[in-house]
Amino acid sequence: MIPHDHDPCAVNSLVEVPGADPVNGTVRWDPVKSAWISAMTLGGLAAPVFFPSWGGLAVFVLLTGATLLLGHSVGFHRRLIHRSFETPLWVEHILVYAGVMVGMCGPHGIIRTHDTRDWAQRHPACHPYLSHASPMAKDAFWQLHCTLTLDNPPGFDPGPKISRDRFYRFLEATWMWQQLPLALALYALGGVGWVLWGVCARVAVSLTGHWFVGWFAHNRGPQTWVVDGAGVQAYDVPWAAVPTFGEAWHNNHHAWPGSARIGLYPGQADWGFRFIQLLERLGLARDVRTPLTMPQREVLVPAAPQARMQGLSGGVSE
Repeated sequence: MIPHDHDPCAVNSLVEVPGADPVNGTVRWDPVKSAWISAMTLGGLAAPVFFPSWGGLAVFVLLTGATLLLGHSVGFHRRLIHRSFETPLWVEHILVYAGVMVGMCGPHGIIRTHDTRDWAQRHPACHPYLSHASPMAKDAFWQLHCTLTLDNPPGFDPGPKISRDRFYRFLEATWMWQQLPLALALYALGGVGWVLWGVCARVAVSLTGHWFVGWFAHNRGPQTWVVDGAGVQAYDVPWAAVPTFGEAWHNNHHAWPGSARIGLYPGQADWGFRFIQLLERLGLARDVRTPLTMPQREVLVPAAPQARMQGLSGGVSE
């Protein structure tokens, strides 16, 4: 396995195998993936057209915010994938379940998808599917309706704590069906309209928004750091910082992937990190990593004057 015990910024779950290649592969239409996003999008569009209501809109906003903040940002990304803080297993399970409710994939799937892209982008070159290098319309179709099969992929091993966790194995096998209990509850409370707002519109916006911000984060925007040797560099997407709860400071994340804090500089909103700090105050999080507590990365090269002036000791506020 790629060593990561001593390096919090390493790729965590992939196993290097001879000939593993991030460049050559085939993008194929995925009928299940395509049907899922298409159905959610159609249902989401039907919500404001046929069931306009302030209550439905409130359900959409609250559930979208809760699942993206607690689930995708904190549970999936900062805890399950990067292990950037420690928390009791029962808390991790709740956060990861919230991540599943975003409607993107199960816990094993999100780790494999994320780490394959991360591994590929650290190479001098990788497939355009993995780098978001295609024009926006083509990349949207690829990411939302297709799957890339590499000719020679790396191995996958998320470790026994994740692969043997019965709860995660259950969620991986049933992640689409996890929307059903919520749909039934929403139907009981607000009828079909609330189901369309709280499930379909939420999932469609979350998945499409994730792709949309990801495309910009790998194509244009401000940069503070360049990762030497990486064929794909990241950019910050300031206008998306609040709706992504800090995830849009993607240049910072490429520079310090193992950090629980992604909004590193003054004025960079990071509600995901603030939630982790809340958990810490409640005694439910510890060993929270930031660049100030992590080893210096020799591969980082300043891309902007403020990176040189501020540095990490003065530029990253606690």
